[in-house]
Amino acid sequence: MVISKDTSSIIPPRYRGRFAPSPTGLLHAGSLLAATASYLDARAQSGEWLLRIEDLDPPREMPGATDGILRTLAAFGFEWDGEVVLQSRRHALYAAALADLQARHLAYGCACTRKEIADTSRPGVDGPVYPGTCRDGVAVGRIARAIRVRVEGVETIQYLDAIQGMQSQNLADQVGDFVLRRADGFYAYQLAVVVDDAEQGITHVVRGADLIDSTPRQIHLQRCLSYPSLQYAHVPVLVNANGEKLSKQTLAPALDPADAGRQLWAAMQALGLSPPPALLNEKLADIWQWAIQNWQIDRVPSSRVLRAEQLDHRLSH
Repeated sequence: MVISKDTSSIIPPRYRGRFAPSPTGLLHAGSLLAATASYLDARAQSGEWLLRIEDLDPPREMPGATDGILRTLAAFGFEWDGEVVLQSRRHALYAAALADLQARHLAYGCACTRKEIADTSRPGVDGPVYPGTCRDGVAVGRIARAIRVRVEGVETIQYLDAIQGMQSQNLADQVGDFVLRRADGFYAYQLAVVVDDAEQGITHVVRGADLIDSTPRQIHLQRCLSYPSLQYAHVPVLVNANGEKLSKQTLAPALDPADAGRQLWAAMQALGLSPPPALLNEKLADIWQWAIQNWQIDRVPSSRVLRAEQLDHRLSH
């Protein structure tokens, strides 16, 4: 199922955003919050909004999730530009980027197991900080299982997030050389998202704050690959009563298309808008029109998490 506009004869606009869900489950209230923010920021600036399915991890995918995501977005009134992109069909692009990095000695093979890394590393922002065991070559008798990118000597990466403010991270101290292709042969999210954003001409990324610590890694790869810099904005992530991010793993209920207007209204509230109650009686197109006209990204809460029970109960149930 594809809903698209013919943009083949239109010069790409200054702003090009995207929404990139993973088909590990159906869309839930947290997904709606991120999608709504991304969509409104693009449309309020007369920009394009692309849809990309990040199906890089087949073992974690839920059968039928991709079609379910597309149907739900359409039922909620989202309209995307161009064809839907599937990462599973873009492996050649990732392979070319990886080969380029290896040819310039910016990436290398790693034979370490997870246990070995855990036993020899200190904690970082996203798991153990890789100690560089294989940076100068794999030990005799070992076989490289993954491919990592070098970060030693990289200056602290700083960028201004449109919602969260100035961000700073030293990759060598807080992350270490990170994986670009996993030991199981699948390409890592960090590589794929950078390649796709560049290839699709993305200029602005509005997404959940759970990915904010990944952004410096992506900026580093953009620089390594001579890709353009992007503008980032990270919206609060919805969490349940236990402080867990809403997801398939935490049994977050799927969005109900039959109650789309109410759920959109609540999502807009969570994003700092003040939608009038009268909108609840309007058509989806009218709700979107009001939201686009009133969107202001600087009104989005700068907290990284937002409890679902703080919202209208229709948004989280």
